[in-house]
Amino acid sequence: MNSMLIASASVTIIFAGALLGIGLQRLLPGHHLSKETQDVVKLSGGMIGTLTALVLGLLVSSAKTSFDIANSGIVQTSAKVVLLDRALARYGPDADAAREQLKRSVAAVIDTLWPSERTAGSTLVTMEQGKGVDLLQDALGALQPQSEAQREALSQARQIVTDVNQARWLFIEQEHGQLPVPLLVILVFWLTLLFVSFGLFAPPNTTAVTVLLVGACAVSAAIFLVIEMSQPIEGFITISSAPMRNALQHLNQ
Repeated sequence: MNSMLIASASVTIIFAGALLGIGLQRLLPGHHLSKETQDVVKLSGGMIGTLTALVLGLLVSSAKTSFDIANSGIVQTSAKVVLLDRALARYGPDADAAREQLKRSVAAVIDTLWPSERTAGSTLVTMEQGKGVDLLQDALGALQPQSEAQREALSQARQIVTDVNQARWLFIEQEHGQLPVPLLVILVFWLTLLFVSFGLFAPPNTTAVTVLLVGACAVSAAIFLVIEMSQPIEGFITISSAPMRNALQHLNQ
């Protein structure tokens, strides 16, 4: 989803609802704008506003949770990468090829997730994308431990690789999750109705129109945040690459 496009469309639609309400003031007969009518509209608007606030609050909370889970997954994977490198270092010189493959794989992951921060020297990103863990598993499978210490180190390395691969696919599946379009449409519809009720009894002056525009921008900004945090590696709000870069600096040391 293009968060900026959707947020802009939301501002336009919601603010158009406010202008529609202001326009209806001039078209409706006077008795349709009586005090009793205002009370009914305010009651209905309050109910819609409560539902909208509840749904929007839940969406922001859910999106923030998804963002935090993705960020935590990157941090945990970065730590496991360093532990994997240490396990291979304990194995001995025979694991140097696997350690080098691990470093190339981490660099490829950084280039894939954060293409605007490409690491120097990584020229095989296209070939390695999605294959780094498989190549690393092949490198580990080629090792023939000769002592108990090597067997223990290799067993630990294989377990870490399995955990990293599982975390990778979990991250991929989470990234494919999208905000349901019907839910988004209903939310914008509710907000539009709410702003129609605001405009219906708002004084037709510049200050009132400006306030309604600011309000439309505010609720659309919340929708923007929900979409942005629901896709943590795309858009303007992304998870940090610092943990992975820090792990890359500690490899082969």
